[in-house]
Amino acid sequence: MHARAAARFVHRAAQFTSQVELLREDTLQKADGKSILGVLLLAASVGTRIIIRTEGADEERAADMLAELVEHRFGEEISDGLY
Repeated sequence: MHARAAARFVHRAAQFTSQVELLREDTLQKADGKSILGVLLLAASVGTRIIIRTEGADEERAADMLAELVEHRFGEEISDGLY
């Protein structure tokens, strides 16, 4: 995930009181979804499967909104197959 996409993810995650954790499916590496550095250090390139875990008062809404952001490719256009 490049810096702009990571920033959008962290910005959206920060809107919720729930804890947000990202997990790389292939390496099981974890990151705090509200930490830009943590998200960037996952080094999740295009095609990498990530699991979004949320826990807290608004966990379902947080999970839904964050999954939607990822599914919609962080609101970016794809050019040359890259985000």
